[in-house]
Amino acid sequence: MTIHNKVQLITYPDSLGGNLQTLNAILNEYFPNLFFGLHILPPFPSTGDRGFAPRTYFEIEPAFGDWSDIQEIAQKYDVILDVMINHISRHSNQFLDFQKFGRTSQFSDLFITLEKIWPGGNPSRADLEKIFLRRPAHCFEDVKIETTGQIERVWATFGKRDWSEQIDLDVNAEITRKFFTEILAFMQQKGVKMLRLDAIAFVTKKAGTSCFFVEPEIYDFLDWIHAEADQRQIQLLPEVHAHHALQQRLSDHGNYVYNFVLPSLILQTILNKDSETLQAYLQSCPRKQFTMLDCHDGIPILPDIVDFLTIPEMTRLVEHCLKNGANVSKIYSPQHRREGNFDVHQINCTYYSALGEDDDLYISARAIQFFSPGIPQVYYVGLLAGINDHKAIDETGEMRSINRHNYTKNEIEFASRQPVVKRLVKLIEFRNDHPAFNGEFELVVTDSKHLTLIWRFNDAYASLTIDFQKMKSEIKFTDTTGSVQLFIP
Repeated sequence: MTIHNKVQLITYPDSLGGNLQTLNAILNEYFPNLFFGLHILPPFPSTGDRGFAPRTYFEIEPAFGDWSDIQEIAQKYDVILDVMINHISRHSNQFLDFQKFGRTSQFSDLFITLEKIWPGGNPSRADLEKIFLRRPAHCFEDVKIETTGQIERVWATFGKRDWSEQIDLDVNAEITRKFFTEILAFMQQKGVKMLRLDAIAFVTKKAGTSCFFVEPEIYDFLDWIHAEADQRQIQLLPEVHAHHALQQRLSDHGNYVYNFVLPSLILQTILNKDSETLQAYLQSCPRKQFTMLDCHDGIPILPDIVDFLTIPEMTRLVEHCLKNGANVSKIYSPQHRREGNFDVHQINCTYYSALGEDDDLYISARAIQFFSPGIPQVYYVGLLAGINDHKAIDETGEMRSINRHNYTKNEIEFASRQPVVKRLVKLIEFRNDHPAFNGEFELVVTDSKHLTLIWRFNDAYASLTIDFQKMKSEIKFTDTTGSVQLFIP
């Protein structure tokens, strides 16, 4: 099933008006026919992480609507949903049953008790130090079995020292794979065209490794789930924050990938008025990819842009964003930090705020994204040129809420009238409509103060040129008669 090479929108189910029906109505009223794909962040009943700790995939959170709302949206858009392929909520029926009955639970093999990885369930200190940690201390959770009082230690990548809302799944277990095939069949029935495999890099647990994207084991799993998805005409998008070389290997293996390098490189290019690094990257980056500048998480730093930017350059980029009100997410594994103990994983802020709320800089950044190889995605806050939401941090205690504002209809109406949003809409329409983007990408090597990106398809032609000294962008393109026209975005 083909995904349109057109601009997609990423949004929570309740961020544009409050629920799925309102989301659909808002898009029809304020942004009609603007997007061809709609990535709806987890709309399932969940017990944490704003949807990313699902209890089940077979229901929609009632406050958001029901599956008929998803099916209605799927009549018009390529719908993308998430499967948290690495974990499930501790309040899922499966884990609650395990918590009650332990090893005698029918679902016990769904989870990873440590003897599955280490004999006797006792990892060495050396092995523990190699694990790539996403939370402080360790990645295990001690569970007291209700019927026996026995303590079972299970894997919980995204847990904290004394609590984990998300419990890891054993993707090699027969019961887990059956669970995944049931999800795929159900999603096909509901009209879903693509599933993003969230946190897939963490599914491979192997003694003596980082337990992060362990090769070649990760490809064995990807090959299996791709084969299952292909039978049901569902595309898959693995979500991996990692060194760019790993993304390239993932692409070489035939997968779509997320381009998590572009957000930082484009920001660095615009702020420094120097495109040398960006030009070098665009010449060799994967072509079968999705591009983004912003999403529900932050602007990627470590490990995504290692070897493209130096640690001093990353530090200056982080400091610039902090001055504009950002905060950061960190890496907790000491061995995965960089020189000077640099530990920034992501910068949490809106992209518009990162660029000082400068309309011209923001539109130039979007133009580079849209002219880069890949299918562009625009986050809903980015669509509305949203600014950092510090109040949301105070209300939720979640630092990433800075870029997760829930918009009322009045706020959406106001934002849609702003000049920067109107300019972005025109740019999206151009990216969707011009036939050149169905063809071949070309980067014209220029001096570092300029950038020229070109697309050609038969006689159709579109080129973006940016002068970083003057901070001016222009697009030249052929119209339906073959005449060359000028568009100042």
